[in-house]
Amino acid sequence: MERRTTRPRLVQAMMDIWTLPDLRRKILFTLGMLVVFRFMTHVPLPGVDIAKLQQYIGTSPLFGMLNLFAGGAMEKFSVAALGVYPYITASIIMQLLVPVIPRLQALSQEGELGQEKINRITHLATIPLAALQSYAMIALLRAQGVTIASLTSLTIANIIITMIAGTIFLVWLGELITERGVGNGISIIIFGGIVTDLPGIVGRGIVAAQGGHPGGLIAYIIITLAMVVLIVIFVEAHRRIPVQYAKSTFRGGRMYRQSGSTYIPLRVNTAGMIPLIFAIALMQLPGTIATYFMNPSTENPNFWNTIYSVFQSNTAVYNGLYFALVIGFTLFYTMVIFEQMNLPQTLQQQGGFIPGVRPGKATADYLNRIITRITFGGAIFLAVVAIIPFIAMKITTISDLGIRSTAMLIAVGVALDTMKQLEAQLTMRRYEGFLK
Repeated sequence: MERRTTRPRLVQAMMDIWTLPDLRRKILFTLGMLVVFRFMTHVPLPGVDIAKLQQYIGTSPLFGMLNLFAGGAMEKFSVAALGVYPYITASIIMQLLVPVIPRLQALSQEGELGQEKINRITHLATIPLAALQSYAMIALLRAQGVTIASLTSLTIANIIITMIAGTIFLVWLGELITERGVGNGISIIIFGGIVTDLPGIVGRGIVAAQGGHPGGLIAYIIITLAMVVLIVIFVEAHRRIPVQYAKSTFRGGRMYRQSGSTYIPLRVNTAGMIPLIFAIALMQLPGTIATYFMNPSTENPNFWNTIYSVFQSNTAVYNGLYFALVIGFTLFYTMVIFEQMNLPQTLQQQGGFIPGVRPGKATADYLNRIITRITFGGAIFLAVVAIIPFIAMKITTISDLGIRSTAMLIAVGVALDTMKQLEAQLTMRRYEGFLK
């Protein structure tokens, strides 16, 4: 008989998690790896004025995003300054190259063994990407007067190698979490970095309220809560495509045909946060290039000063282009992912079909129309999320309360995925306990 309880379902589920030894061990292992990650963010590297670095990160959206991914390690210029961003970049590049390069496409169709080879290539590609990113970071910080100009070549090489090692170590921690802990390890590490920024956001809100902006703070809280609700709705939203399967069984020397029905869940937001990363990286490129050619503030501004001013995150031109790029990247990336899934061929091989649609090309055309329509809605949603900080700043008139829309999208998505995994673990164990 099922044990009845008056406790809320969420409270009871949390209590059940800690009563299961293996699940409790996984959660404690995940928390332990996050503690190791946080320790890494406080191991500094030489050659940087930390005060100037923090000031520059506060004015650079790109470095602010990278600092967010690294859990605040970049503003401390620690061994984990790059975070797992080079690995994420390598993974995105591999996903885009798989449908283009025949050899990689063949590997992706070899099952688990082929996926392991693709993962190995992704790990190898992370090393040069981390080296290029660390060198570019040092060069840009030196151009901004943040790094010490007397850095020797040996010191720079030492810093680059240490940053590469820090990134690879974080990727290893993430894979350990995936294997022995709860949730996707890389996402959990990024989530841990985002959570550590929450006290700073709350602190800035209190300071803003004390500075005579209580109305702006209230508006900020309302916008933030509304954004969380919208993110949850769109992350979970999907359209169900009905599918029927026909199978044959032999009974008593005769063949009987049976049918079953299920559905394909096509997500509205298939691309996740990747279009935001692509778009913000591309939008920061003109301003970054302009810093090498523009005149100092004490001289007359030239063309590059204008470019630098236009491509700042608080301008209407920047946010308009950002909005358009997010939509474009979302449509492109979703189509790439959909092509890799190859749903029409999979359905045909498994004996499935969509009612009222012929197998083969007709099914492919039907699914393409559906995914294009729902993806456009998801693209509009992502684009609105991308420019929410600009809108919130105009409404609240508080520049210190920039909503990290990308951070919120990541945090909510990771939290939902982790909760689903915990719920699946609980369901599986209750089912086994019922049989015993």
